[in-house]
Amino acid sequence: MTSPAPHASTHSASLVTIGLVGLAAGLLSGMFGVGGGILIVPGLVLVAKMDQRIAHGTSLAAVLPISASSLMTYWAHDHVDWSVGFFLAIGALAGAIVGTRLLKVLPHRTLAIAFSGILVVTAIRLFMPLSSGVRDSLGGVDVVALIAIGLATGILAGLLGVGGGVVMVPAMMMLLHLPSAIAKGTSVAVIIPTSIMGTVRNRSAQNVDLKAAALVGLGGILTAVIGGQISSRMSDTVSNVLFASLLLVVATRLVLQIRADDKAGVAQH
Repeated sequence: MTSPAPHASTHSASLVTIGLVGLAAGLLSGMFGVGGGILIVPGLVLVAKMDQRIAHGTSLAAVLPISASSLMTYWAHDHVDWSVGFFLAIGALAGAIVGTRLLKVLPHRTLAIAFSGILVVTAIRLFMPLSSGVRDSLGGVDVVALIAIGLATGILAGLLGVGGGVVMVPAMMMLLHLPSAIAKGTSVAVIIPTSIMGTVRNRSAQNVDLKAAALVGLGGILTAVIGGQISSRMSDTVSNVLFASLLLVVATRLVLQIRADDKAGVAQH
């Protein structure tokens, strides 16, 4: 009896794993208003053995259907602030262009360290009580701040393949005192145009695997609705603690990845 070729079984295992990554990413997207890229990228790199740059581009493409699915649930519960989302999206679209351009030249180590620091500071702030309620009308300073936050979000999206919810959600809660559910719903609304812009540019640079992105995206759609339903029933306090914990896990993973890359570089020399 002839055994199957090793590469065939490995490929099948990778497809199954990619699908599972999509399911987990969709749940994160629905629960916390993030695109899911913080889980998709390491899944594609560490498990599917995908090139780092292609994993970032593929993740951003997969984020699109997952975020769209999450948005439907938040929108149905009237948990989207479209005015805030509009100004965030203006900055995010510009940032996505910058980010995908920097992806070709900027050292990932520098960005990963800075990003980890931002995540830790944000997580610490979320563990503290945050006031929330109905926001006041947007003033000029608020608009400028939202565009700046969107710009930073778009750059991170283009560079790291993440939707940017880990930046937008706590920013909206801290600056505008939005309830967590509305901040999350608004975040996934902004992630959609950002992921489209980033994917178009990444595809032109051949930094995206559309087949893998489709598989991850389809898996994520199934669980994004479930995550959104869970989020709508969570209290702000529980949501903040869980989200802060998620940020710390992501920051830790980035730091460990940096150390692993440094060790690999030393070993090569």
